[in-house]
Amino acid sequence: MTVYAYVDGPWARCCWSAARAGGRAVLRSLSLPGQKGAVVVEDGWTRAPGAFEEVAGQLREYFAGERERFEVPVDGDAGTEFQRRVWRVLEDVPYGTTVSYGEVARRVGSAGAGVRAVGTAIGRNPLLVVRPCHRVIGADGALRGYAAGVGRKERLLGLEGSWCE
Repeated sequence: MTVYAYVDGPWARCCWSAARAGGRAVLRSLSLPGQKGAVVVEDGWTRAPGAFEEVAGQLREYFAGERERFEVPVDGDAGTEFQRRVWRVLEDVPYGTTVSYGEVARRVGSAGAGVRAVGTAIGRNPLLVVRPCHRVIGADGALRGYAAGVGRKERLLGLEGSWCE
């Protein structure tokens, strides 16, 4: 069963979805209105705001500067095998640091022309902030795309102390 909720956050009203498994919600997506690839609530989904208390609390801690890593169950079956490999690399990028798209490609064994494929996989990350795709920047140190907008990416990196302009 898929559950969802709309939750007010520091940027906007977010839409979250999860699979309900054994009484616990396994997070599938966290997206903002207007975001590229934002989740769309489907027929048959059940509204369940209480299912997201754990991740909501951790997001509040993150935005208050009290949390550096999220510890919530996420849907490990989402995406293709390649996307999941890229997303695992994202989960290992430490708070307050950045990594280039080329470095992510190298870590998944897809250097060179694979950088474009890595960028596409990062762009399809359904778990903004929780899976920190905002920590990936261009080889020249410049900010590149972010599904929720480059301005938000800049604010997240600023919050973590790894970006100031």
